[in-house]
Amino acid sequence: MKAAIFSQYGDTEATQLTSSHPEPQVADQQVLVAVQAVGLNRIDAIIRAGYLHQMFPVSMPAVLGGDFSGTVRAVGAQVTGVQVGDEVYGQAGLLMGGSGALAELAAAPAAKLARKPATLSMAEAAAFPLAGSSAIQALEEHLQLQPNQKVLIHGGAGGIGSIAIQLAKHLGAQVVTTVAGEDRDFVRSLGADEVIDYKTQDFTTRAQEFDAVLVTAPEALAGSYGVLKTGGVLVALAGEVDAEQAQRHEVTAVQQMSQASSEQLNRLAELVDNGAIKPRIDRAFPFAEVKEAFSYFEQQHPKGKVVVTL
Repeated sequence: MKAAIFSQYGDTEATQLTSSHPEPQVADQQVLVAVQAVGLNRIDAIIRAGYLHQMFPVSMPAVLGGDFSGTVRAVGAQVTGVQVGDEVYGQAGLLMGGSGALAELAAAPAAKLARKPATLSMAEAAAFPLAGSSAIQALEEHLQLQPNQKVLIHGGAGGIGSIAIQLAKHLGAQVVTTVAGEDRDFVRSLGADEVIDYKTQDFTTRAQEFDAVLVTAPEALAGSYGVLKTGGVLVALAGEVDAEQAQRHEVTAVQQMSQASSEQLNRLAELVDNGAIKPRIDRAFPFAEVKEAFSYFEQQHPKGKVVVTL
């Protein structure tokens, strides 16, 4: 089958296209999916670069990609809830117990997929699994964001940030976000109440103002403890939280390891189909240009998600 693989760790040049990769075998708790679109994530580039190889070694050649949308081709013996022909979305990444998403066929854990939101195209659905689940996990589960609370979302123009802004507004919060100046209009279109240009403005001058902070970039973490009210909560998706800093500022700091689950994906589909959230695709590439897609994703600053279509 056709697949985007890597046979050695490296940068985008390590990405290879093949038409002869073996089809994945489906375990009892997996689903075989005919993939139609794949959303790129930072973890995809991190795995290919080899930064996690000591903790999570992979057998090569390995298939790239995690987030996907597609149609169920077969189900494992212990799988319930989906059947052949269903349109689904979820995660099939190597670290998530899948076979890799950037291929004609992918084996995905049944616990990490759900039926695709009815109102979305396949490309739009592929942009959602990890970013959308990350936003739900952070805002609803860890921050437990309430109406009229004030939240600072770093990196509001990115894949996670753009969804988090929409979710926070749906939950009734007041949203402040940090972006580069050229992204101001984009995040305002998502619902941001106030925009801070991190290139020219210092968000740390807003001391003791926020009930919650979502950190999506490691360079923003150190200064984020001090902008929280006493008793506020910080969730870090990037960088390592500092317990001493949190204690000194009398706030709670949570280190989030994001993973999509069927429950979160079903919640996300509900929000999407109710019109509360919509994915923003910066650019879509055909499968033949997957190397170019990774180059664009890693070297530019996409507004929303980058998707590869099969």
